[in-house]
Amino acid sequence: MQLTHLGHACLLVETDGARLLLDPGTLSSFKDVRDLDAVLVTHQHPDHVDIARLGALLEANPAATLVVDADTAPAVAGLGATVVVARPGDRLTFGGSTVDVLGDLHAAVWADVPGCTNAAYLVDDGALLHPGDSFVLPGRNVDVLAVAIDGPWLKLAEAVEYVRAVAPRVAVPIHEGETTDPAKYAGMLAAFSPDGVVRRLVTGEATTL
Repeated sequence: MQLTHLGHACLLVETDGARLLLDPGTLSSFKDVRDLDAVLVTHQHPDHVDIARLGALLEANPAATLVVDADTAPAVAGLGATVVVARPGDRLTFGGSTVDVLGDLHAAVWADVPGCTNAAYLVDDGALLHPGDSFVLPGRNVDVLAVAIDGPWLKLAEAVEYVRAVAPRVAVPIHEGETTDPAKYAGMLAAFSPDGVVRRLVTGEATTL
């Protein structure tokens, strides 16, 4: 599997059987991505789905299925693409790859700030878990975990606890688009996670994991 970090929470996932783009948001660069089998959105926040640019992405990838959580579905209804509403327990197939939908809700931001649905995506039975803005536990082995390192809903200690709870072979830091020094946060995550697990991706560069 190859991963390319396209900024913030956006990952291009290339398996043996499919090309998947996850969370193309306002802090990401994805306009030149082609030959996609699916575009998957975890939740409705703009840093995870840029509605203004999503139409052009889908036009450039006419074979791609758009997969969104329930709360995002109304906002994408007029884009003319094939839309699948992801619900926990669903298993989706794209090319030769499977995507299991996990989770339910976005992690609590603060107090009574309203929440929203959040679909976490588990690719190929655990090859990759993209949890969106959640700490969903997959209940099975995960090879590569995408883990947020910054956000108003997150303490770095929670990211460390999440890495230790999921226990992946590799953890790749994401969700750092508004951070002035991402390397600092990724470095602290690595310092407190098991040795050798955290691996920071170079933005825009495909990495085999």
